[in-house]
Amino acid sequence: MTRSEMLFSEAVRYIPGGVNSPVRAFGSVGETPRFIASAKGAYLTDVDGNKYLDFVGSWGPMILGHNHPVVLEAVLEACREGLSFGAATEREVEMAELICSLVPSIEMVRMVNSGTEAVMSAVRAARGFTGRSKIVKFAGCYHGHSDAMLVKAGSGVMTAGIPDSAGVPEGCTQDTLTAVYNDLDSVKELFTAFGTEIAAVIVEPVAANMGVVLPQKSFLSGLRRLCDEYGSLLIFDEVITGFRLSLSGAQGYFGIDPDLTTFGKIIGGGMPVGAYGGKKDVMELIAPSGPVYQAGTLSGNPVAMAAGLAQLKLLRDTPDFYDELNRKSDRFFEKIKEVVQQAGKPWQVNHIGSLGCVFFTDSRVSNYAEAKTSDTEAFSRYFSFMLQHGVYLAPSQFEAMFLSSAMTEEELEGVLDIWKAYLNQSLS
Repeated sequence: MTRSEMLFSEAVRYIPGGVNSPVRAFGSVGETPRFIASAKGAYLTDVDGNKYLDFVGSWGPMILGHNHPVVLEAVLEACREGLSFGAATEREVEMAELICSLVPSIEMVRMVNSGTEAVMSAVRAARGFTGRSKIVKFAGCYHGHSDAMLVKAGSGVMTAGIPDSAGVPEGCTQDTLTAVYNDLDSVKELFTAFGTEIAAVIVEPVAANMGVVLPQKSFLSGLRRLCDEYGSLLIFDEVITGFRLSLSGAQGYFGIDPDLTTFGKIIGGGMPVGAYGGKKDVMELIAPSGPVYQAGTLSGNPVAMAAGLAQLKLLRDTPDFYDELNRKSDRFFEKIKEVVQQAGKPWQVNHIGSLGCVFFTDSRVSNYAEAKTSDTEAFSRYFSFMLQHGVYLAPSQFEAMFLSSAMTEEELEGVLDIWKAYLNQSLS
């Protein structure tokens, strides 16, 4: 028995499912989770000494790779000054100024502790601003585990085959309306029926929790027009895409300004951080300046702010960072597509910038229903083969692959060779 297997058998005695977040359990791929001991650059090392090229990157934050020396030193310096104060700090002001300077739609921002908390707060702000109750979300888009958002959610809920969550009263979701991603007509129908009651539309500008699904042309701009027409707010959930696709996020990449944006992952540099921000007239309604209440003991934690500031400044100050990372990523995913096609497999390779996903289905994937046509057993076989050959992927068909700048062209070529070996095996 490996040490990971021993730890997991112990963990299930004290932790529900043996993990502190469901997808980590490896349940959908028939494996035992690997318990990680350390990480450096593009690699993870588990407690048994196995080394893996990491395409999870802590589910997105590690765009520079693990333990980047500049980020690490900033964290150590902050730790020496104190771990938490429960009071205002200079770093919070610097972080707010930096985010506002990088993302044109953000005039004010509030730090929180997770993406879930950011979404909860942004939705509350939208309701407070509009005086309306209903929210439109999209099937397969995951916006955290708050009650109102666990309706046809993606991510771990999708992986586990749980359409909704037990413990969520019907009253908590009665004002959540669900549309089809990439289908403007489905959104128009909701606005026709409930337009004067809809406070906001919340969307992942690139869906990355049902696998990676790109917005079709005019989808995001169409949402912007509908929200303007009906006096509703448009919320971009950029917990994953924020500072991933570009220095101004997906909204800068696509040229669409939302009214509110939620952030997480990259802005924390690996520490637990979230944020939400937007137009000043909306954000000034947040307590203590307004009547929309939201608070958090650890919000703006000095160590987390130090990590996030160090990472964001590196991204800002590194010339051509995104051009280089996106070029390298595009080449990698296009090469996977070539290898798959040459092997005569019908699988779909969706990608944008350093986000990508291989769907084990022969139909295009542009929404939740199409993503669910994937052969999850085929994915499991692929996952196990890659893991055995030192490639660490998200243990779910319905999650993204994240590339980091720490990955070299040679390492990515090595992964392509493993892909070829996998396909040769599956064809024999």
